[in-house]
Amino acid sequence: MSMNEVQINDKDTHQYASGITAGDILLNVYGKRNGAVAANINGVERDMSFIINENCKIEPILGDSEEGLYILRHSCAHLLAQAVVEMFPDAKPTIGPPIEHGFYYDFHMKPIGDNDLKKIEKRMGQLVRENITIQREEHENNDLREMFKENKFKIEIMDEKIGNEVGSTAYRQGDFVDLCRGPHVPSTSHLRWFKLTSTSQAYWRADRNREPLTRIYGMCYSSKEGLKERQRQIEEASKRDHKKIGKEMELYMIDEMIGKGLPVWLPNGEVLKSEIEKYALETEDRYGYDRVTTPVLAKKELFECSGHLPHYAEGMYPPMEMDDGTYYLKAMNCPMHHLVFSNKKRSYRELPLRIAEYGTVYRNEMSGTLAGLLRVRMLSMNDAHIYCTLEQVGQEVASNIKMVQDYYSSFGFENYHFRLSLWDPDNTDKYIEQPGNWNSTQDHLRKILNELGVPYVEAIGEAAFYGPKIDIQFTTALGREESMSTIQLDFAAKERFQLTYKDENGEENGEVFVIHRAPLSTHERFVAFLTEHWAGNFPTWLSPKQIQIITISEKQKQYAKEVEESLKEIGVRVSVDDSDATIGKKIRMHRKMRPAYMLILGEDEQKQKTVSIRIDRKGEPRSGEQCNGVPLNEFLENLSKEISSKSKDLSLVK
Repeated sequence: MSMNEVQINDKDTHQYASGITAGDILLNVYGKRNGAVAANINGVERDMSFIINENCKIEPILGDSEEGLYILRHSCAHLLAQAVVEMFPDAKPTIGPPIEHGFYYDFHMKPIGDNDLKKIEKRMGQLVRENITIQREEHENNDLREMFKENKFKIEIMDEKIGNEVGSTAYRQGDFVDLCRGPHVPSTSHLRWFKLTSTSQAYWRADRNREPLTRIYGMCYSSKEGLKERQRQIEEASKRDHKKIGKEMELYMIDEMIGKGLPVWLPNGEVLKSEIEKYALETEDRYGYDRVTTPVLAKKELFECSGHLPHYAEGMYPPMEMDDGTYYLKAMNCPMHHLVFSNKKRSYRELPLRIAEYGTVYRNEMSGTLAGLLRVRMLSMNDAHIYCTLEQVGQEVASNIKMVQDYYSSFGFENYHFRLSLWDPDNTDKYIEQPGNWNSTQDHLRKILNELGVPYVEAIGEAAFYGPKIDIQFTTALGREESMSTIQLDFAAKERFQLTYKDENGEENGEVFVIHRAPLSTHERFVAFLTEHWAGNFPTWLSPKQIQIITISEKQKQYAKEVEESLKEIGVRVSVDDSDATIGKKIRMHRKMRPAYMLILGEDEQKQKTVSIRIDRKGEPRSGEQCNGVPLNEFLENLSKEISSKSKDLSLVK
């Protein structure tokens, strides 16, 4: 029997006989509790059952590593599928990938409820305790097709990814078998720490014209502690859920008679949105933007010219046939801004020209993906497009990065990073296919970021269809990464819309680059992020209700009115509760509305023309703190300063 040299983790080299498995080697070196779920052999991830027949280098893939968690979650998706097909024999598994914090699996089956989810989770736990071996199998193409002949979705995957000439692998655990390349954990007993979380609707191939699917989500970790920490995060996030807080604070509503994904801003939410708009208007005025307003729909030809048809057709609403042509609701403002630019002859002296709009756009989102304000069908955008020369791009991008950083500082956001989103040269269907322009503009943005010293990561396949972009990625209270803001470089608009300007020599120059930028995302998403970040306890300048006046008895009614008028004179949002309810009941009732401050007015305050300032908001750590006997004029002056400075702190109670 031949012997092989096996190097372990770039360290010691051992001799092992051919035919030994990777798992046996790791067991020999590290012992039974080595924490490995798979092995990296010569740089390739393999199952623990992989047989060693040559010299090689082996590294254990630990369950708590990024690679190990990916494998655990992938295997847990298979475990879910095994339980589902046992309990629902007519269900057809389609795809089940690992995702951040967990996994999902899509099934062609009827929708299921919470009780079904609990039963599936219970069966998964039983399968874990049975410690079923997970086996990798290699099959010829014909054998695979025979195995999955009752599942048209798997056959379609084979047609696309395998073809007709070669075979592939499947993984078997008990009576369940799935088409997969692996690797996977050795047995189901490695999958103890999981939890099913939710279900949603999906479509095969993410195409709403294809078969509807039921998607089941779960989370999986390598340890009990990891799962518990994630559950703690989810519990904390539920307290910050913008949907829950939005209802408590009466920020917005969604009504089935209006339609899913179409929020109505209630008075408190409109105040919050208006404060954001006002701040953006002031900021953009300093940065030299000109504002326009464009229609919400336009002719088909405009979107064909821009490339949204066909590249973004699935995200747009169906066409409307009118007597003078075919119209679409706009999904973007940019095509109309391009026409604003070309509406008259432009000179190099006008560049960079910055055109901004508070526009409303419409995206045809699938109903199953809609979630509160985070994903809606009608979006309000603080949108702008900058028309400039290539030489001006660097300064404009730098200016917008500075603007984003200023915004985030004012709103209290700290947990964000920059991402350079690139095209995917191996999947060009969703992009304008101009490889030369892609490479040069991507290099240009990369150079700008490097010169600015801004740390960033790169992401292939995340570009817009017309050019690369810089995305600002925000980490939410639940730990998920979301795109908050974007700065996009468009090299296609100049040709599609014949954008030109007269240069210093008096000649028409067509080298007009367009920067698309939306530093505050959509208002809907931004308000959702803002609400969850602050748990509804906004800084004073943003609070829909800045001051809530509460009287101790009816004797203070007149004084309360005087204080209210004084506050309104300096533009403060204030309301009065002079009802005959007890002071304790009044405080409890108003906590959920989260005013920045409560003013308690009693007999002493009335006599001395003072106020007692109280912080008392739901979920606010400082709730209950109070500062008594503050002269009214002093309070008004300090409050005005706190609002005008956009302070993030409640500084009037020390």
